Amino acid sequence: MTARKTPQTMKPATAAKKLSVHLEATPAEFQEGVVSRDELNALQEAPPEWLQELRRDGPHPRPVVAARLGVSIGGLARGGITDPLTTEQINALKADMPGWLRRERALQGEVRKEAARIKEKKAHGRGARANG
Repeated sequence: MTARKTPQTMKPATAAKKLSVHLEATPAEFQEGVVSRDELNALQEAPPEWLQELRRDGPHPRPVVAARLGVSIGGLARGGITDPLTTEQINALKADMPGWLRRERALQGEVRKEAARIKEKKAHGRGARANG
């Protein structure tokens, strides 16, 4: 006899994170159940209206807010942003461009430049060793 495989499932919080949505904004049936890997794949491939709306309008979880503002999650915290934001709120912040957001965007730009410089240096170092 072969053992029957049970489908791999995850908690709603994990599924919401993988879908890049704020769990508390999802429908009750999503929050109260478990999500199988197949269900998650189906949600990603053909998102229902509620998921499309959440992705478009929010509220968005911190990683999404940070990405849309072009800052780190730590930068959000330094700016006093600890709650999920809607797309409208994110756009208002971009339009107002408060001082903290300008500073964090500049800092994030420097971090990216440094990461690119290090990556280039490592790649160049490997190439030199391979030729030597």
